[in-house]
Parts: sequence; C-alpha cells; structure tokens
Amino acid sequence: MSNYPLSYKLSWLPHFLKPSLVGDATGFAPASGTLMDRPPRQTVRLAFIGDISAVANRSAPDCDPAIKALLGTADLIIGNCESPVVDSPSAVLGTKLGTRHAMSERFLAEALAAVGIGREKLVLSLANNHVFDQGVAGFDATVAALKRLDIRTIGLAANGPIERFAAGPLALGFAAFTLWRNADESLFAGRVLMEGDPARWPGEASAGVDLLCAVPHWDWEFRHFPRAGTRALARRLAGQGVGLIAGHHAHVVQPVERIGDAIIAYGLGDFLGTAFARQPWPGRIGGIFVVDVSADADTRGRIAAHRLHPFMRLRVGDHERLVSVEELESSIRGKVEGRLGAIFPSHTRG
Repeated sequence: MSNYPLSYKLSWLPHFLKPSLVGDATGFAPASGTLMDRPPRQTVRLAFIGDISAVANRSAPDCDPAIKALLGTADLIIGNCESPVVDSPSAVLGTKLGTRHAMSERFLAEALAAVGIGREKLVLSLANNHVFDQGVAGFDATVAALKRLDIRTIGLAANGPIERFAAGPLALGFAAFTLWRNADESLFAGRVLMEGDPARWPGEASAGVDLLCAVPHWDWEFRHFPRAGTRALARRLAGQGVGLIAGHHAHVVQPVERIGDAIIAYGLGDFLGTAFARQPWPGRIGGIFVVDVSADADTRGRIAAHRLHPFMRLRVGDHERLVSVEELESSIRGKVEGRLGAIFPSHTRG
C-alpha cells in the first residue's frame, strides 16, 4: 500500500492537468546567485537533473546542443532514476498505461548518449516512489543493470544514509531518501532509504566530507511551491550540516531558497517525461541546477555560485526534444517565461 493521504490522491489528476502556482512565494531566492565575494581559483561543477523515465519516450530524446554543452561542463551529474531498468516488465498492463514505470537498459544508455551525459560522471538516486513498480525482481534487475552500465547509485539502504564520491579534489557526501512509496513499506525496508531525519544519520558517515548534499524525493506533485512541511525539513537538513539540496517528485520546477550557507532547489521537474506521454505545457518545463563548489584550500567545499537553467521538453513523434527556453518559438516561450517569472524572483527573459 502507498502512503499518500486521500486528499493527495484526489488532487493528483486536477493538478496534473493544471499545475498549481498556489502557495507561499515569500523568502525564496533568485534562480541564480553568487555566494562568494571573490571567485575561487579552482572549482568543481555539479549538475543536478530531474527525474528520468521512458514513459514519454519510446526512443531516445533529441537534445538542444546548448543543453549538451552545459552538461558537458559538469564534473559530476546527479539525477533520479524514476523507472526500474528492466527488459521485460512484470506489470504489463500498468506499464502500457503508464501507471507503472519501466525502461530498458538499452533505452537508458541511448538516452544518456543522446543528451551528452557520460556515464562515468553520472550518479542516480533509486530512492523514489516508483522503484518497486516492477516488484522486488525489477528492483534487483535495476541495481544490476546500473552496475553493468557503470552508473553509480545512491539511496540504497545497504550502502548507508550517506555515500561518498570524489569530484576533482573534493570529497562529496550524498544522502538520498524518499518520503513517498507506491508499494508496501515492507518492500522498501532494508532496500531503499526512507529516513529523512538527519539527526538519525550516524555522525561518522559524513566525517571528512567537504560538502554534504541531500537528494530527497519529497513534496507533493504538480505544485510549483513547496509545502510548509517540506520547507521545514529543508531547514532541519541545513541545520544538521547539509549544504546543498536538490529535490525531486513534484515533476514541475520549484523555487530556490538560501538557508544560511545552504542552497536548496526544491524541485527540478522531469529531465525525461515521467507522467503520461502527452501533458500540459507547464509540466514540460524542467531545470538543470548547476552548482560551482570551491576547491581552494581556504574555502574548500563552499558553494561559490549556482544557477538553474530551465528548458522544455517538446513532443516529437514517439519521443521528446529537450530545448533551451531561449530556443523556443515566441508563442510558447512567452508562456514559459511568464511561468518562470512567477516562481523565481527577478527572473528575466533571455
């Protein structure tokens, strides 16, 4: 059984059809910013992308060269694997309808190549509500497939609440967890992390880490502004030493907030469409959150600058085309810019 409240379930379809701008817009930061008075001499670049699925893509997506170039500048790319990676789905009907997710190993490899993401740079979270859409066997197959593809993973209970990766000279810690599940809790227990309280993470797990990052699967879907409880959790994470948070699950872009020295991107939307193949335009806006982290000795691990780069997924036949907002036709670009302006303070065109 899932753990969604009834009010959440009843509001899912209306908000899918019309993503909501209702919420508290106070206290958020611009989509880009510089946090250090003097730029560091050496930086490590992290690029956070949204949810990845094959629901809206029967073949590999097309990609704007500018998006490829942007991803090519990153030392590490972090995203959310929203679909089990299986060649033969066990939930056949649900997979055809799109209510159960699945993507093949071949599709994932071709999609990553199409958008210019080198697998050696990629880290994917498996802490999400869809990870058991194809059962325990599908979960095991996913872990095995990502290992074959040499894609590193986070969010697995067996590896502990914080996993460490090197990026250039920096040691980065990642804590991935999901607050939501589509299946019984017994399936998640011992397999996928659902612990979002940083006070319960072992202190030694983050020892020696230059920057601790959280990748939570949180908040409610198709709402552009995070709920009060989500913002409260962000404050708890920041208070426990998490310096960078990039969230998932909302499937629409959400604001950026600064809490002390911590930066939070509440929701990045989808990187590859995870809902139905055809959906209203606000749900097709995604974001790539680029963060430059100082690698200088005196400011090691501090965030130097951040910027959310919005893009849109356009439907082309049996797949999507990822297009920078600047490259959109004027009619749709105006609507997208207007939506972004309502979410991000000081957002300007171009």
